[in-house]
Amino acid sequence: MNAVEKSLPEVRKHPATGRPQPEDLDAAPPAEARSTDRWLLRKVSAFLGAPPIEFAIRGGARVCNTSEPLARVSFASRAHLLAVLADPWMRFGDAYSDGNVTVEGDLVEVLETVYRASATAEKPSWLRRAAELAQHRPHVNTLAGSRDNIHHHYDIGNPFYSLWLGSTMAYTCAYYPTPSATLDEAQTAKMHHVCRKLRLRAGESVVEAGCGWGTLALHMARHYGVRVRAFNISHEQVAYARERAAREGLAGQVEYVEDDYRNIGGHYDAFVSVGMLEHVGAKNYPTLGGIARRCLGSNGRGLIHSIGRNHPARLQPWIEKRIFPGAYPPALSEMSQIFEPWDLSVLDVENLRLHYAQTLRHWLALYEGAREQVRAMFDEKFVRMWRLYLAGSVAAFSTGTLQLFQVVFATADNNDIPWTRAHLYAS
Repeated sequence: MNAVEKSLPEVRKHPATGRPQPEDLDAAPPAEARSTDRWLLRKVSAFLGAPPIEFAIRGGARVCNTSEPLARVSFASRAHLLAVLADPWMRFGDAYSDGNVTVEGDLVEVLETVYRASATAEKPSWLRRAAELAQHRPHVNTLAGSRDNIHHHYDIGNPFYSLWLGSTMAYTCAYYPTPSATLDEAQTAKMHHVCRKLRLRAGESVVEAGCGWGTLALHMARHYGVRVRAFNISHEQVAYARERAAREGLAGQVEYVEDDYRNIGGHYDAFVSVGMLEHVGAKNYPTLGGIARRCLGSNGRGLIHSIGRNHPARLQPWIEKRIFPGAYPPALSEMSQIFEPWDLSVLDVENLRLHYAQTLRHWLALYEGAREQVRAMFDEKFVRMWRLYLAGSVAAFSTGTLQLFQVVFATADNNDIPWTRAHLYAS
C-alpha cells in the first residue's frame, strides 16, 4: 500500500473476496415498491453502461449485474433516485455532497469504472430529451464575470488550499520524473520543465498570465535570473504572492499585478500561462493570442499549459456550477485559435494527463488527511463536495476523459529555436 492509499478512509472488506463489505439494510419495503425501485435502479445501471457496481436504495431494493461488485452506490430514497435520473449531470454531485448518495468502496475506482463503462453506453432517447431540458448555462468570462468566477474558486481561503497543495502551493499539474517522486519534487520538476521549454536566459523578461500563488514566477526569477510580471485577478492569491516574494528577497525581480490578462501591456522575451486558459473561454482565445503576439518581439516564445479534451465538449455541469464557474477545457483544435489568427508557430505539444492523475491522487490523499480541519473551516457538505471533485478529476485524467496539454509556440520569424529536444532533459 502506498502513501496515497494509506491516507484514504478505511472501507470494510469481505474477509473472503476482499471486496467492500455491504452495509446492513433495514427491513425491506412492500414487494410492489421493491419492483418499481429495482426497475429504476436497472435504468441507472443501464445508463452508466452496466458497470460491475451494486446500486441500491437504502433499506430497500438493490440491483447488480455481477456476483462480486467492486462497490455499492446507495440512494437515500426513491425521490433522490428519481431526481438523479432526471438530471444526472447536476444532481448526482449535489446528492453526494448532501449525503443522499453514498459510495461503499474506493470512490476513485468507482468513478473510473463508471467513466469507462458509460463512454460506450447508448443513451436512451428519453434521457437525451431530459438532458436538453436540463441545459445548464455556463458562467461567462467577461471582465466582470471572470473576476466573480475566480473569486468563487480561489478566494475561499489560502489556509484551505495550504492543507493539501503541498509546500509549493502550486495548483496545477505536476511533472513526475519518476512515478515515485513526491508531490513537492514533481511540482518543482514541472517548473523546471516549463522553464527549459521556454529556454529562459538570465536578464530576460517574462510575462505570466494567471500566476496562482506566485510559485512559478519566483522559481523563474530565482533559478533562471529573469524578471517577471505576473498577472492575476484573485486578490487572495496576489496578496499571498507579494508577501512571499518580499519574504524571499525576490520582490525586485518579480512584480505581481492584480489585473486581468486582457490588460497586459509592455514587451517581453517570453509569455507563459500555466493553468489559466481553462478560465478564459473559447471565444476569448483570439484575444489572448493577440496579447501574446503584441507582447513578444521577433525572438519571442511562449508556453500555454491547460487542461483539455480530445474533442470540443463542455466541462461537466456540476463541476462548472459548484466548483469551477466559467471553466472550459479546450480541444487542441480550439486552442489553435490562440495561434492561427496571429501567425504564431506551434513548436511542441506534450500531453501530461497521467501526470495530472498522479498529482490529483496526492492532493486527494492530503485532503483526506486534513478533512477534519476542512470540516471545521466549512461543513460536512463542503468536505464531500470537494472530495467528489478531486476523486472525479483523478478518474477523468486516468481514463482519458480529460487531457493536460503543454503547447510551446514562437513568433513566426523566430529561427532561434532548438534543433532537438535535448535541452528539456539536461540536468
